[in-house]
Amino acid sequence: MSVMYKSTRSKSDKVTASQAILKGLADDGGLFVPDSIPVFDIKLEDLAGLSYQETAYEVMKLFLSDFTKEELMACIQGAYDDKFDTEEIAPLVKKDGAYYLELFHGKTIAFKDMALSILPYLMTTSARKNGVKNEIVILTATSGDTGKAALAGFADVEGTSIIVFYPKNGVSPIQEKQMLTQKGKNTKVVGIHGNFDDAQTGVKNMFNSKELAAKMDAKGYQFSSANSINIGRLVPQIVYYVYSYGQLLKQGEIQCGEKINVVVPTGNFGNILAAYYAKNMGLPIETLYCASNENKVLYDFFQTGTYDRKRDFILTSSPSMDILISSNLERLIYKIAGEDADKTKSLMDALTGQGQYDITEDMKKGLDCFVGGFATEEETAQSIRRVYEAADYIMVTHTAVASHVYYDKAKDSGL
Repeated sequence: MSVMYKSTRSKSDKVTASQAILKGLADDGGLFVPDSIPVFDIKLEDLAGLSYQETAYEVMKLFLSDFTKEELMACIQGAYDDKFDTEEIAPLVKKDGAYYLELFHGKTIAFKDMALSILPYLMTTSARKNGVKNEIVILTATSGDTGKAALAGFADVEGTSIIVFYPKNGVSPIQEKQMLTQKGKNTKVVGIHGNFDDAQTGVKNMFNSKELAAKMDAKGYQFSSANSINIGRLVPQIVYYVYSYGQLLKQGEIQCGEKINVVVPTGNFGNILAAYYAKNMGLPIETLYCASNENKVLYDFFQTGTYDRKRDFILTSSPSMDILISSNLERLIYKIAGEDADKTKSLMDALTGQGQYDITEDMKKGLDCFVGGFATEEETAQSIRRVYEAADYIMVTHTAVASHVYYDKAKDSGL
């Protein structure tokens, strides 16, 4: 079945996957979502025998249905090769009673390498498929990891250039140095005065300017995005959860059909949304634990049904999660609103204008599979120490936030 993409904010014409990847953001400012969530055409038990690359193909072929098998396999093989320092690409390890999917084995040692390694291949393939002659200018906002991973992915890729905007005092010193030392004739990095939300809003405003788009087109350029608002970023993330399930089967840790729980450190809501899509495809996931740091706007949303960005922005030791406007949540809002584009647009307009929105009681029922949790800075540090002392395993701060939420919730729910 062919999957097409539509906007979360209007009933505009549907586009193919390759067209959605090229555009990044819909013309009305909405995010592209699939017109239906495909289901697996492979048996769950067969996942145990697949490599990461094979799993990626089985997942991505369903969402990127206008790509030929040859095109998609070329993208996957080009992305997940010896630039990763492990043959498994993403090893699943058990430490101190929990399973950790290691997504840091790529070029920049950040989990963003996983999706951003393949996006340039998807982008250039999409351009060829659609006869695009313009140079594609990638606009990206980053709270830390995305910037370097995107720069590394698109550096010197023919037919593209990339501009990364980051909060000058909102990323770690190492992250900033990684970005500023990136080599490539087509790469640019801009530090802004403000936080990630300011950078992300600025990028979206540039996307939404029809006047700017016309000027760009006249000069032979067009915009696209490497943020997770681009479905070319989101779809590869679904693979994480499908692959993890296959590995648990392979290792004999679960029986086929047995449900698992997933805990995701969350900022812009893309990674956990990918897990939600995997669940809707038929992957046996029971509960999705959304783990926040002290910028706990998502935790409060899942507790109350009110999304309120009117609060202090806190700089934490997990900067990739220092976000108050979680863009990908819009895709979930659209789903639980019964795919009502007008309702979704009104809520997003309220967030922009009044700084908050409230979902209905019926919409809250669509969040039953989500549980919010958060970790303070002290709890994050304690989590790192606990796992290190128990398993001789060192976690980064973002993983530690998720680990704390897992253990915190496990005490109450018997996870």
